[in-house]
Amino acid sequence: MKLTFWGACRQVTGSMFHLELEDGYTLLIDCGMDMENAQEPQPHYPGSTFPFDASRVNTVLLTHAHIDHSGKIPNLLREDFEGQVYCTPPTLALAELLLKDSASIHAKKLKTYHKNKYKSGKKKVEGNPAEWYVDKHVNDSLRQFQGVDFNRKIKITPQLYATFIPTGHLLGAANILLEVEENGTWKKLLFSGDIGRNHYPLLSNPQTPPQVDYLICESTYGNRQHKSTDQSEEELEKVIQQACVETPGRLIIPAFSVGRTQAILYTLNKLYLQNRLPFIKIFADSPMAYQSNRIYERYASFLNPESQAFKEQHQSLFNFDNLSYIEKTKDSRALSGYNAPCIIISASGMLEGGRIQHHIKSNINNPNCTILMVGYVAEGTFGHDLLHKLKSLKVGSKEIPIAATIRQTDVFSGHGDLQDLLSFVGQQSPGTLQKLFLVHGEERSIQDFQQTLSEKGYQQIEVPERGQSFEL
Repeated sequence: MKLTFWGACRQVTGSMFHLELEDGYTLLIDCGMDMENAQEPQPHYPGSTFPFDASRVNTVLLTHAHIDHSGKIPNLLREDFEGQVYCTPPTLALAELLLKDSASIHAKKLKTYHKNKYKSGKKKVEGNPAEWYVDKHVNDSLRQFQGVDFNRKIKITPQLYATFIPTGHLLGAANILLEVEENGTWKKLLFSGDIGRNHYPLLSNPQTPPQVDYLICESTYGNRQHKSTDQSEEELEKVIQQACVETPGRLIIPAFSVGRTQAILYTLNKLYLQNRLPFIKIFADSPMAYQSNRIYERYASFLNPESQAFKEQHQSLFNFDNLSYIEKTKDSRALSGYNAPCIIISASGMLEGGRIQHHIKSNINNPNCTILMVGYVAEGTFGHDLLHKLKSLKVGSKEIPIAATIRQTDVFSGHGDLQDLLSFVGQQSPGTLQKLFLVHGEERSIQDFQQTLSEKGYQQIEVPERGQSFEL
């Protein structure tokens, strides 16, 4: 069989792994959108937005719903993919939400693109119009999704079986175990997806995977230790006290609507019930977050035992008296005129789009505002620049100095840190594992992780480049 890496190579987004078996049967493990190098030209199969013939892909296996793992599935359907997309039931529900949001963004881009196409002097819309899909394409693709329960071995062909293993990180997220027979020999491959953390709010701990022959492992935090998730309540309480009580200001938290926002709202709910939260308004400014909350509530049986008990006792994981959901854009913008201390949680987490941008622009010059970054921000994004190098922000024709306090915490990061990754890889015997591929990490993180693993006896390590193939 041949494994080709078409995404998440020496970078964090765009997961896409192309596996062709000896009999010609072809799978994609994840089909994600590249959020980091979207402007760079990529090698394409003639007439395709993919570097391969999409119509020859037989099956897609999806580790989880995040758009950098699922975001190009509708493009497959547009290019005559006719197979099934297998994932867990919560992943299916969240993928529908995320893909429809992506389609909405694409529809706006297409409208602007066609409006300005023949006008001189107009700013070009970023991205490749050939890759933009709309709601119809999402609906078409969803008809080919099929939900699969965790730890249920499914027969894809007589020589190919797949099992989805719980890994935390996000509701429904999985490692994917493949068992493949070729020439009378069975081989096992494990695709990590994104590895979660122990004791993360709401989610179950990652399950121990079996011994395999080939491991494809993410490396997002391959050189970094996080603060313990056990500190999430204390960490958030401390920041709120400093940002909203000691200085009666506002706390703005950029957070992805699916996953991160649920962890934060659940933690705030627990603080509220323990009388540890000041009586200030909390605004969840994201319609998608509200819909995600409903999916988390619906699939509560997939959450950890503590969360299930909490829901049974309090009826809701997220809703409490201080919390208001903001649905309309005009109400979101009106928050700029709310002068009392408050907390605003809005998307997106890397500040690359969404309502968070106008909150940042409205408050960047406010010395009584704290902006708390709570997750990974990729290089080249507005969020990364704000954290590391921006001294001022251009709003319209004005250059506004940054007076707000910029803070960061990793306590809510959904990605496992170095210790979590070592624990995951450590389930594999160095003497039995034939090859270990490191993906989904920036180059420095991967290099450091590779060095650490080498010192622990793992020698057959590959760091693939985009488009590189390996015979297994």
